[in-house]
Amino acid sequence: MSYPGYPGHGGAAPTYPPYPNSPSAMPQPGGYPSQTPYAVTPAHLSYPPSASPYPPGPSPYPPAPIAYPQGNSPYPPGPGAHPQGNSPYPPGPGAYLQGNSPYPPGPGANLHGNSPYPPPLGAHPQGNSPYPPGPGAHLQGHSPYPPVPGASPYPSSGPPHGHHSQSAYGAPQHGMSYPHGSVPSATPLYGGPSSINYVRKGNATVQPVQPFDPRGDAEVLRKAMKGLGTDEKAIINVLARRSNQQRLDIALQFKTLFGKDLVSDLKSELSGKFEDLVVALMKPHSEFIAKEVHDALAGIGTDEETVIEVVCSSTNQEIHAIKNTYQQMYHRSLEQDLKGDTSGNFKRLMVSLCVGNRSEDYNVDPGLVQADAQALLRAGELRVGTDESTFNAVLCQRSFAHLQAVINEYQRLTGHSLEKAIKKEFSGDIEDGLLAIVRSAQNRPGYFAERLYKSMKGLGTDDRALIRLVVSRCEVDMGDIKQAFEAKYGKSLASFIEGDCSGHYKKCLLALIGEY
Repeated sequence: MSYPGYPGHGGAAPTYPPYPNSPSAMPQPGGYPSQTPYAVTPAHLSYPPSASPYPPGPSPYPPAPIAYPQGNSPYPPGPGAHPQGNSPYPPGPGAYLQGNSPYPPGPGANLHGNSPYPPPLGAHPQGNSPYPPGPGAHLQGHSPYPPVPGASPYPSSGPPHGHHSQSAYGAPQHGMSYPHGSVPSATPLYGGPSSINYVRKGNATVQPVQPFDPRGDAEVLRKAMKGLGTDEKAIINVLARRSNQQRLDIALQFKTLFGKDLVSDLKSELSGKFEDLVVALMKPHSEFIAKEVHDALAGIGTDEETVIEVVCSSTNQEIHAIKNTYQQMYHRSLEQDLKGDTSGNFKRLMVSLCVGNRSEDYNVDPGLVQADAQALLRAGELRVGTDESTFNAVLCQRSFAHLQAVINEYQRLTGHSLEKAIKKEFSGDIEDGLLAIVRSAQNRPGYFAERLYKSMKGLGTDDRALIRLVVSRCEVDMGDIKQAFEAKYGKSLASFIEGDCSGHYKKCLLALIGEY
C-alpha cells in the first residue's frame, strides 16, 4: 500500500519516531529529516535499567519531600522525619530528641539528657531536670540534695493511702506507707497551726443564729431607731450576731413591714466609723469586697496593699464571686482594671491570680513537692538573675496545701525560708504579692493576724483595713486569727482594738470577734 503525493518519499508510508527510551529510539533511515533527539528521562523516573540501553546519570532533581535524609543532606527533612547526624534543622513536633539539641521538644516528647526545657504536664521527668513535673508525675532517679533526717514537709493530709515514698525526706522507708492523713507535719515557718485545712471553714466568731426570726429582728431595729435618740446597743446585738445572709433577710423584712430601706435608716441614725462598719455589715459579702478592690484601683495611684490582700489570699470560689460582682457593679472586668493599674511582673502575677484557676487537689504528691522546691531554688538563688515566670507558675497554680509542703521542703533544702529567698530576689509590689501568697499558704490565720496588726500599730489606725478584715473574716476563721495574733504579738486582738478604737465602733468590732 502506498500513500500518493507524500513529498520526498515517493508515496511510501511515513516512519514515526519511537517512544522515548525504547530500544528503537535511534533515528531510522527515511525518518523525519533533522530529527531532534529526545531528552533523556530523569533517572529516578526511568524504566528499570534492563529496559534502557543508557546508564542512569546523576539526577539533577532534589529527592522527594518524603525522602529519608542521610548524612549531611542540605535539605531539611519533612515534618516528622527522623533527624540523623548534624542536621541544622529542628525536628518536627513530637520528634524524639537525641543528644543536646538546642530545640525544644514537641508536646509529649520524652526528654533525655540535660535539656533546658521543661517537660509538658504529666511528662515523666528523667535525670536532674530543674522543672516541676505535671500533676501526678512520678519522679525517678535520685535527688541531687543529700537526705537529712527531720520531719516530713507535708501537711497532715499526707499522700494517698498506700503511696510508697522514695524521696529523701526523712519520710517513710522503702516498703512503708503512711495511712491516709497520718503523715506528720514539720514545724511551720510562720507560726501558728502546722496544717491548715482549706476545705472546711475555720473557727468563725459569727455564726448563723438559730432559731432565726427576721421579722422580730426587723421590729427590734425599727424600735431602736424610732423617736428621739438611737439605741446603738440594740443595733449591735442584732447585726453583729447574725450572718451576712441573715442580715440581708432582715433588711428585706424591714422594707416589707415598714416600707423603708434599712440601710438608709441606719445611715441617718449613725455616724463616723460606727456607721461605716454597720453599712459594711449590711452589704452582700462579694459586693463589699468588690467595692474595696474598685476603690483601691480607682483614681490617682493604687492602693496595692488592699489589692494584694484580697487577690493573693482568695480561693477560686472567692475570686470568681468577686469578679462577677465587680462586672455587674462597674460594667468593667476586674482583670481589665488590674492590667490598667499595675505593670511588669506584678501585673502578670495579678492576672494569673485573677483567673481563679488554682489547683484544688489537696492530696499532696511528695515527688511534685520536691520538684517544685528545686525549681524555685534554681529559678532564684542558684542562678544569676531571677526567673520570675517559675515563681509565678508554681505559686499561682498549686493548691495551698501543696504550697505549704513546698515551703517546708524549701527550708529543708536550703536551711532558710522561702520568704527569705523571695525578699532577696524580688522587690516592690511583686515581692509583697509573692510573700502574701506564701504566708497565706503556710498559715492563713497568721497572715490575716499580721494584716490586722499593721492596721493598728503605730500612730493612727487604718480603719478601712480594720473594718474590711474583721467583716470579711468573722464568718470564716476569726477564732483562729485571734489565736495566731496572740501567739505572734503576745497580746490579744481584743486588747489592740480596745486601745485603738472607742465608743460603739469599738463595741461592734469586739462583738464581731466574739469578745463583747
